[in-house]
Amino acid sequence: MSFVGRSVLITGAAMGIGLATARRFLERGADVWLADRDERALASACGELPLARRDRTIVLDVTNGNNWADAASRIATTGGLDVLINNAGRGHFRMIAETSLAEWREIRAVNVDALFLGTRAMLPMLVASGSGAIVNVASIRGMISGPGSGSYSAAKGAARMFGKAAALEFAALGNGVRVNTVNPGLIDTPLSRAVFNDPAASARRLADIPLGCAGTAEEVAEAIVFLASDAAAYITGTDVTIDGGQTAG
Repeated sequence: MSFVGRSVLITGAAMGIGLATARRFLERGADVWLADRDERALASACGELPLARRDRTIVLDVTNGNNWADAASRIATTGGLDVLINNAGRGHFRMIAETSLAEWREIRAVNVDALFLGTRAMLPMLVASGSGAIVNVASIRGMISGPGSGSYSAAKGAARMFGKAAALEFAALGNGVRVNTVNPGLIDTPLSRAVFNDPAASARRLADIPLGCAGTAEEVAEAIVFLASDAAAYITGTDVTIDGGQTAG
């Protein structure tokens, strides 16, 4: 799964799954653009990746269409884009009656609107590449839900369906762009670390997972890289769920 000569843009690249994914692409020879809204975290992430280039970092608010347009213009001047990884997301766990409309819209903006904005902005370059690939990072909360997951589950469910719709549309147009989605379950990242710091909460979460453990960001990254690679050339419009069997029953 070599990516030598290919350009990859990863959103939410400053930590967790995004950072692990950047490392995997860099190891396989890709020209990787690291995008995140947190400039300081982005600089820190770049320092953790020996193969990363500081001139390939983009401070990007994924909910801002103008930011996406600026990013596309900048990437275009360096030769275009082959792979888009829509990884940036935001969690939200609060009962529906306690969730404000502003919070609802914010969660949808980051987890759904951003996919639309990024796909639309980068599509011309992905088509021009001849073998463009998009991988969206959703969640098993877009497949199963529970109390307190209303806004997050609705957003991640919409993210999954957007990926399918885009895959079918691009296949019908024959533009060569594939779109797939990964659905992580409980993954040990900085954003989920609070669960592991609470023994009772951790035990409850792990009891729902047949394999009995959390996944790692690196395991999710490997699935993302595979879906973006030529090895997955006949795969589009599908979901790869990485959850230790949690949604299998």
